[in-house]
Amino acid sequence: MADVEYLQSIIRKHPDFPKKGISFLDIFPILRDPIAFETLITHFVHHITSQTIPKSLRKKVDVVVGLDARGFLLGPIIALRLGASFVPVRKHGKLPGECVSATYEKEYGADTFEMQSDAILPGQCVIIVDDLIATGGSAKAAGELVKKLGGVTVEYLFIIEIMFLKGYQCLDAPAYSVIQHLD
Repeated sequence: MADVEYLQSIIRKHPDFPKKGISFLDIFPILRDPIAFETLITHFVHHITSQTIPKSLRKKVDVVVGLDARGFLLGPIIALRLGASFVPVRKHGKLPGECVSATYEKEYGADTFEMQSDAILPGQCVIIVDDLIATGGSAKAAGELVKKLGGVTVEYLFIIEIMFLKGYQCLDAPAYSVIQHLD
């Protein structure tokens, strides 16, 4: 079984969660299985080193940005494997010091992401990682934070993409997802 099919077989689907009509795709079974988790991280790193980096102008990744909260589970490991720094994007009011912020729309209202203002240097090449892309609002906000600090987003990475929502269309760089979910 190929790695994508293997990972897809481990993800659990919970119908009508968190509310009726939504099917929640649960990545936590992957994290509970060391072989599956290693497969996921290795898949991402292989993609970055064989596809993303060769196509980038600077031929390297300087920073991996992880979105609150599941991006924190993936981002530091990927950053460590790439020899890059890890930068968290948090919800408003959760980071100390001076921060830049970006507001985005969710299904049920607006939310604000922040990043420490000294986290990314101008010209640094950045990858943004999260567990899932649906409408793309939170990933887009993270990309805006990178841009405000002068960084260059070279790619967005997701475990799962909800295809019919076409969230990647609002992003300012290519997006890669391991699993494309159709419904």
